[in-house]
Amino acid sequence: MAAEGESPGRVVTAAILVIGDEILSGRTKDKNIGYIAEYLTNIGIDLREVRVVPDVEEEIVAALDALRARYDYVVTTGGIGPTHDDITADAVARAFGVPIGEDPRIIALMMERYPPADLTPARRRMARIPAGAELIVNPISTAPGFCIGNVFVLAGVPSVMQAMLDYAVKSMKTGAAMAVETIEAGTIPEGRYGDALGAIAKASPDVLIGSYPSFKDGRLTNQIVVRGKDAAAVAAAREAVEAMLAAMRSKPL
Repeated sequence: MAAEGESPGRVVTAAILVIGDEILSGRTKDKNIGYIAEYLTNIGIDLREVRVVPDVEEEIVAALDALRARYDYVVTTGGIGPTHDDITADAVARAFGVPIGEDPRIIALMMERYPPADLTPARRRMARIPAGAELIVNPISTAPGFCIGNVFVLAGVPSVMQAMLDYAVKSMKTGAAMAVETIEAGTIPEGRYGDALGAIAKASPDVLIGSYPSFKDGRLTNQIVVRGKDAAAVAAAREAVEAMLAAMRSKPL
């Protein structure tokens, strides 16, 4: 798949669809959402939504139809293995209204890895993809993912997903990368700077400003994060936040 390049003047959006009963039951702890979110943000694609659905074809199709109509790209994880409950490919084919069948390109890849006697019906399930789909290379365990329309179907195993994502993003358009600045508010409580921070946010319509408390060394501490596509606007907002915090530190309660 050839790269389509950057679209610096356009906001490019994406959603993640996580598929699997094991995620919803808590048996498996998802390790892919954060990785994909950071990866896409770094290349200029804004992640706008994440959904988790069970291994139920109707649920997968409904989520796909909603997300692919709303965002530029949908990245799915999970449900493309060799067992009966791996139904993502079937659901994607149904969502796009196309037939599904064994792809000879995938069978050829498998034949390079397995002797004919080991190409079991279960393994052949991983060669079934929707008609017209393009392959997403899997350099780790052979069986590829695929993309069709604006939907990119990746494995659920984190190491395999990450390798597939490196290849998948080559065909995605990207916008301007997000500039991010983090300001340490320390132990100044949010309740003290909340009004002033809201005023800065209102005066800075081109950036996103958030306040995030956490525990550090046994104490509650706060960070203020400024994000935006316009680096100059982000820098100006950061200066305003720093000035606001400096004024509060000079006049402690």
